[in-house]
Amino acid sequence: MAARHKPTSFARVEKRLVKSMRELGPGVITGAADDDPSGIATYSQAGAQFGYGLLWTMVLTYPLMSAIQLVSAHIGRVTGAGLASNLVKTFPKKVVGLLVGVLLLANTINIGADLSAMAASAKLVIGGSQHLFTIVFAVACILLQLFLSYRQYARVLKWLTLSLFAYVGVLLVVRTDWPAALFGLVVPTDLGRDAILTIVALLGTTISPYLFFWQSSEEAEEVANHKNEKALKQAPRQAPRQFRRMRFDTLTGMAFSNIVAISIIMATAATLHQNGITQIDSAAQAAEALRPVAGSFAFGLFALGIIGTGFLAVPVLAGSAAFAVAEIFGWKEGLEHQPQQAAGFYSVIVAATLVGVLIDWSSINPIRALFWSAVLNGVAAVPLMIAMMIVASSRKVMGRFVCDRPTMIFGWAATAVMGAATILFFLSLL
Repeated sequence: MAARHKPTSFARVEKRLVKSMRELGPGVITGAADDDPSGIATYSQAGAQFGYGLLWTMVLTYPLMSAIQLVSAHIGRVTGAGLASNLVKTFPKKVVGLLVGVLLLANTINIGADLSAMAASAKLVIGGSQHLFTIVFAVACILLQLFLSYRQYARVLKWLTLSLFAYVGVLLVVRTDWPAALFGLVVPTDLGRDAILTIVALLGTTISPYLFFWQSSEEAEEVANHKNEKALKQAPRQAPRQFRRMRFDTLTGMAFSNIVAISIIMATAATLHQNGITQIDSAAQAAEALRPVAGSFAFGLFALGIIGTGFLAVPVLAGSAAFAVAEIFGWKEGLEHQPQQAAGFYSVIVAATLVGVLIDWSSINPIRALFWSAVLNGVAAVPLMIAMMIVASSRKVMGRFVCDRPTMIFGWAATAVMGAATILFFLSLL
C-alpha cells in the first residue's frame, strides 16, 4: 500500500512546486534587477575593503526591502494602477512630477553605468571595442521591450534571473573562511567612518526608487494582461489568493537578491581582501581582479554574470522610468501595447537607454556618474517611501485593502533607516 501512495505524494509535491514557480514574477524580477552591475560593484567593494565584516547589513536589509517592495506590489494589485498614478491622486502633481524627474535622471545615469560595465566585461572576456559592445547591448535592450509581447518579455526577464547564480558559483569555487563569514553575518565588527559610508552605499543600492515603481507597475500589468483578474478593489474575492502570491513572490525575490549580494561580498572577501586588494571601482574591475587570485573559471563566471544581470537591469531601469513618466502625463502605458499604440511610453524607454549610451561615449567618469546617481536616489527615496506608506494606509485610495500592520511597521522602519542613511551620506559630503 505504501508503494502505491509514493507516486501520488511525489506528484502532489511536484504539482505544488510547479504552481509555486508559476507564481514567481514581478517580485523575483525586481529582486534580481536589484543586483545590477552598479550594485555588483558596491558589493564587491564591501567585500574587498572589509572582508566578511559587513555581511550583517544584508541580514538587516532583507525584512526592510521586502516590506517596502510588498507595499509597492500591494498598491499596484489593489488599485490596478502604477505607483505614480496613485501618488498623483494623493499629493500635488508638481511634487510627484519633481520626484519622477529625479527618478528619470538617476535611472538614465544608472543605465549608462550599467551598459558601460556590461561592455567592459564583454571586452574582458572576448576582446573588442567597449563602445561597440555598449551600442549592441543598448539596442538589444531596446528591441527586447519594443517588439516582445508582455508575456514573452516577462518570461525572458524571469530566465535572465538565472544569470545571477554565476555569483553563487564563484563562491563555491573559491576558498572561503566559513566561521568568519558566519560571524560577519550576525556581528558588526567595523563601524568606522569608511564602513559607515559603505553601509550607506549598500542600503542605497538595495532599496532603490526605481524598484518601487517597477514592481507596482508590473502588478498593474498582470491585472491588465489576464482576463480573469481585476484590481482587488473591484474583485475582492481574489484578495486572499493574490496576497498569498505577492508575499511568496516578493519574499522569494528579495531573498534571492540578498543571497546573491552575500555571495558577491563573500567571494570578493575570500579572494581580493585576502590578497590585499581593497579598492574596487567597478564591477568589471572586480572580475578582472579575480582572475589571478581565483582562476579563469571564477573570473569568467563573474564577468558573464555582469552581462546577464545588466540585460535584466537596464530594461527595468528604463521601464520603471517610462511607467512613472507616462502615469504623470496620463499617456497610454504598458508593455502589452505595440510601440505605435503607446508612443510616449516607449519613447521614454528609448531616450533613457540612448542617453545612457552617450554617457559611455562622453568624458564623464562612470564611477562619478554612479556617485551622483546614488545622491539622486537618496534624495528621491525617502520622500517617495513616506508617500508610499501614506498611500498604502489610505482608505480613499486602497479601500478596505490598506496594508496590514506588520507590513506597515516594517515599511516605516525601512523609511526611517533610509532617512538616517541619507542624512549620514550628506554629512559625509561635508
